[in-house]
Amino acid sequence: MDLLPSLINIRRDLHRIPELGFQEFKTQEYLLAYLGSLPSERMEIKTWKTGIFVKVKGIDPVKTIAYRADMDGLPIIEETEYSFQSEHPDRMHACGHDFHMTIALGIITYFVQNPVRDDLLFIFQPAEEGPGGAEPMLRSDIMKEWKPDLITALHIAPEYPAGTIATRPGLLFANTSELFIDLKGKGGHAAYPHTTQDMIVAAASLVTQLQSVVARNVDPLDSAVITFGKITGGTVQNIIAENARLEGTIRTLSVESMQKVKERIEALVHGLEIGYSCKAVIDYGSMYHQVYNHHELTEEFMDFTKANTDTEVVLCREAMTGEDFGYMLDEIPGFMFWLGVESPYGLHHSKLQPKEEAIQMAVQLMCKYFLYKAN
Repeated sequence: MDLLPSLINIRRDLHRIPELGFQEFKTQEYLLAYLGSLPSERMEIKTWKTGIFVKVKGIDPVKTIAYRADMDGLPIIEETEYSFQSEHPDRMHACGHDFHMTIALGIITYFVQNPVRDDLLFIFQPAEEGPGGAEPMLRSDIMKEWKPDLITALHIAPEYPAGTIATRPGLLFANTSELFIDLKGKGGHAAYPHTTQDMIVAAASLVTQLQSVVARNVDPLDSAVITFGKITGGTVQNIIAENARLEGTIRTLSVESMQKVKERIEALVHGLEIGYSCKAVIDYGSMYHQVYNHHELTEEFMDFTKANTDTEVVLCREAMTGEDFGYMLDEIPGFMFWLGVESPYGLHHSKLQPKEEAIQMAVQLMCKYFLYKAN
């Protein structure tokens, strides 16, 4: 099964057209065109918003096995050395979703020509980066009709050698929540600060205060992260800012810690309102459920991979990464794993250049695994 040249071309085509969540119109069109070029006798395709469900019908099905691939890109200006850089300004596939989709197409290509006993379901999911496509897709009528008995997914990992598999039974990825805080005070002339409520000063104080939540309110044997990646406020250098906005993320390894962190954030923000005579609004945006791998299925997959391939299998630690695939695993037995792609630059970096040989390695592995599980 040598699909590498065509798969690399597909990946590069997809890399050129990254689109944000629920805006994956060109991506959906490209995927549908490729699927339309395959033998259709055993394939049934249904669209959902900008996503796609593809069922490859089994010969005598008793169950359904699924693979999910996310579709969206990120609002990042690409700085790779690729000749096939993003054609969309300020958009980039910097989290490997071009890889994930390409691998799914490779698996589909094999099984439409080599049917197995059971049905295979491939889910091309929009909006993983936000606002979240997994949960509404899970509630769709199509998913209810074609709901799988086992679901799988992978995510590229720049820190591992190309083709290496890393996963673990149980908790793999953290609970996550976006965090937006808007502050409103009173602006004025920079020379008269005593007549104003300065939201730049309030925002700076709040960022510092919130770092104490992880240090002093979360069990040291647990883990949590509060990170602010963007702060905006004010208009020009000599006007005191009437408004400020903080944009960040919360990550925890337990649902209980997420609730505790949010309670402390709300308490500190309320104190800020009193201390700085301002108004504050908190918005948690998109919230993702933890990715919790089914123990037995994950261990079986790891053992299968070790016994039937030359792939290196690593028992990894939990990560603070967020993934809305957790919603699917919350209702359907299955697992997710890291796929090594060996890049000096990490996920969400403008210079991320994953090694393309990992694509065929993943396709071959998943085809072998599905042959084992679906026959």
